[in-house]
Formats: sequence, structure tokens, C-alpha cells
Amino acid sequence: MKYILTFIIALITFYTSVYAIDIVELKLPKSNKIVIKLMFKNGSICDPVGKEGLTYTTANLVTAGGFGKMTLEQIQDKIYPMAANYDVSVDKEVTIFTFEVPKDYLMEFYPILKGLILNPSFTEADFNRIITNQQNYVDQVIRASSDEEYSKKALEDFLFRGTPYQHMKQGKTASVKTITLNDVKEHYKKFFTNTNVTIGIAGNYSTKFLSELKKDLGKLPSVKPVIPAAPKVKTPDGINVEIISKDNAFGSAIFMGQPLNITRANDDFAALMVANSYLGEHRKSYSKLYQLIREDRSMNYGDYSYIEWYENGGANMLPPAGVPRSSNYFSIWIRPVQIAKQLKNQYAELKDTKLGHAHFAIRMALMQVDKMINNGMTAEDFESTRSFLKSYMKLYINSTGAQLGYLMDSKFYGRKDYIKEMDKLIDKLTLEDVNKAIKKYWSVNNMDITIVTDKSEANELMNSLKDNTESPMTYSNVVKAGLPYYIPELDNQAAKFKLNVKSVKIVNSEDTFK
Repeated sequence: MKYILTFIIALITFYTSVYAIDIVELKLPKSNKIVIKLMFKNGSICDPVGKEGLTYTTANLVTAGGFGKMTLEQIQDKIYPMAANYDVSVDKEVTIFTFEVPKDYLMEFYPILKGLILNPSFTEADFNRIITNQQNYVDQVIRASSDEEYSKKALEDFLFRGTPYQHMKQGKTASVKTITLNDVKEHYKKFFTNTNVTIGIAGNYSTKFLSELKKDLGKLPSVKPVIPAAPKVKTPDGINVEIISKDNAFGSAIFMGQPLNITRANDDFAALMVANSYLGEHRKSYSKLYQLIREDRSMNYGDYSYIEWYENGGANMLPPAGVPRSSNYFSIWIRPVQIAKQLKNQYAELKDTKLGHAHFAIRMALMQVDKMINNGMTAEDFESTRSFLKSYMKLYINSTGAQLGYLMDSKFYGRKDYIKEMDKLIDKLTLEDVNKAIKKYWSVNNMDITIVTDKSEANELMNSLKDNTESPMTYSNVVKAGLPYYIPELDNQAAKFKLNVKSVKIVNSEDTFK
């Protein structure tokens, strides 16, 4: 009787672990490609204190190592003729493994998928390679490769300070040094479990294959991990600025933001999407920020705004799936504007310039937001932006992987199909809805700002911001000659626009992400 009872309990445990796994399906009978995504609700917020970066290490060691006795090189040699591929992405709250393979090679490829997820080899050699690259990123790459990306990561560190959202997914200088191979193995067992995974599958797959995939993933550890709650961040008191001072910075890269208490889960998000698209749709030249700062004044490469985290904005033209967050923020990205040293070296007529364009650019951007808060959008702007957005959103899902990714994100937010649902919500919006949302959710008075700039610029910029000193725009003679007639008056308004600055601090680049 005892053995029968034990068997029944084991059987119940097995079937519970298998059939409790959430599944998102996208049947595409005519597709010749299969896409499988495994989303674990295990992002960087699950990193233990002092081991920040551990989730990133673990996930990358799964995909950049081997399984069983098969090495990474052997895997790559085997899948190359199949035109198959796989990778992993880590964000604050999720880790997603993505596998893509032509339908004809699915069963030949599947043992590799299964082996990597269920039986990663976790060798010392692979670990040393991964952790060395990760350490190099937090010590050097983030500070040296792109000031734009640097300013974004620095703002998250600033805005979410003291919460599990603060640190980069790659970790910190001190924390990465403490991560061991044993830490990785334990983290894998605790967080990459069958109670913590959602299967996403798209293409022309069989029911039999999906059942096999479910059954195999049921063999993952059955531990139910304790996932930290996403932080509820307080709105900053006034405008607080951290200027990151570094040698040989290419201009001043600016990223500023304030917490939002809504996400894609809220219907109000549709109204903010329209407002944000008008203000600063990513990579779109029609938006107001782009027109004011880049187009009219030739100050930089582009200027955009966001109502949620936008992964790798420097490379992505469309907002990617796979970075769902329960805590998000409104932000403005001002790509690098010139510093005084550049202006003086480039134009003889600007030899007496003491401050570059950062202070003016911040004022110009926030003056536009303030105008939208106080005056709202016009009926004409509302209608044209809404029409654009309804069409543009369909491009978000222009591949099988993107379609599946957005469906999985939808499930994260408690929706069934975010793209379709937002389309309907946007269709029902009124001008009043959008202008009400702008007033409710946006502010120019309470915001955190990070500016990555050259050491030669830092002190002058700090004093200008602290004192709310007028910051007139400086033009070369060539640019000035081609300015439209209305520019000088608007420049004068922006130069005097008062910012609610409460604190400004200079941080040495060497002291960030420690």
C-alpha cells in the first residue's frame, strides 16, 4: 500500500509539472519555419545581493556552452547545414531562450534544444570565457563603446536606485567578480524550473511535437522560485541630474525619465501611445522632438521619447518584443549634442563658447512636453498621429518571431493579443482621452536626468543647471544663415525656460556601476 501511494503521488507530481506549464501558440499552417520561445520569469531582479549579473551569466552559459558531451563548436557545426539558430535575452523580469529551425529539420534539431535546456554542460572553460566577457562589459565596454547606451543604463541606475531594478542585467564590477560556476549551477536549479516557464511556439508544428516538448520541459526542476516583486518607484522630487564625467566623450548624451504607474496592461496606455508617437516616436522624423532639435537646428542625430523601456534603441528600428516589465517609465532620449570644446575647435566664430548645447536641448525638449501638458494636442495632430500609429503598429510583428514574442508579452501583461487590442483601443480614442492622459501621467517638474559628457564640459554644465542660467543656443555662421525666421524667438523662449532643478551632481565615469 505504501509503494502504491508513493507511486500515485509521484504520478500526480509529474502530470502537474507537465500540464501546468503555460503555452502560447501561433499556428501558421503555411510556414516552413518553427519558432520556439521559452520564457522564464527570472530576470535580473532575481540576482542575489552581491551576485548581481548571475541570471545573465547562467542564461548565457546555457546557450554559449554545450550539453552532455557535445561542445559548443560541435553544436554549431551540426546546426549550420540546417540554417537553424538559437539565442537568449535577459531583462529585468524575464529570460527568453529562442530557437528557430526550418520545419524539415525540427526533429533533428530538437535534441539540441532539449539538451541545452535540460542538460547544460556548465564546463569550467565555458564559464571562464563567459564571465571574462561579462566582466569586461561592466568594467570597460559600457563606458567606452556608446555614450548613448551608457546614459540609458546610468538613468536606470539612478531612477531605480535601491531596488532590484537598479543594476544592469550584466551586473556590477564587484558583483561579477564574485560569481562562481557553482553559483550558476545552483541558480539554474532554483530559477529555471518547470513552474516558472512559458512555452511559446509558432509555425506548422504537430500536436504530437508540442506534447513531447511539454513533457520534456516537465523534467526541469520542480522548485517554485521566490520572485522579487517589481519595484514601485516614487516620483522624483524636482529635477535631479547626474553628470557622468569621462575623458574624450563624444558630446553630451542625455537620457531623462520619470516613473509611470501604468503599463500595457492598462487601457490608458493606448492614449499615451498616441501622445508619445506625436512627441517623439523612435526613429521618426515627423515627431516634434526630432523636428525641434535635429531638423530645425541640426543639433544632433535624433531625439525620441518612450513610455516603456526600448531595448537597444541604437540598433532596433522597431520596438522589440521580449522585454516586458511591471514597472516602467516615461523617458526622453537626446542623442549626443556638441560640447563647448567641439564647437570652439570646429568654428572660429565660436571660440569664446563656454558651454555646449546640453542645457539648451534639455530645455527645448521639456518646453515641448510642457506645451503638450498645458495645451494638449490639436484635433488635426491627433487624427494624423492616430492613423499613423494604427498602421505602424502592424510592423512590430513583421516576422514570425516578433509575432510570437508579442503574444507572449501579451500574456505577461494579462492580455491575449496586445497588438489587436491596442488597435481597437486606439480606434475608440478621442482627443479628450489623449489630452487627459498627457496631463495625468506626464510632468516636466519631477524627473531624473543623466548626462554623459566630457570632463571639460562637466563643471560648466553643472553650474548652468544648478543656477538655471540662461542657455542661449549657439550656431555656426553657416547654420545661422539657413535658419527659418521663427527659430530665434523660439530659441529665446527655450533659453529662459525654468527647470525645477533640485540637485546636480558630477560622477566620475570610473565610479559608475561599481
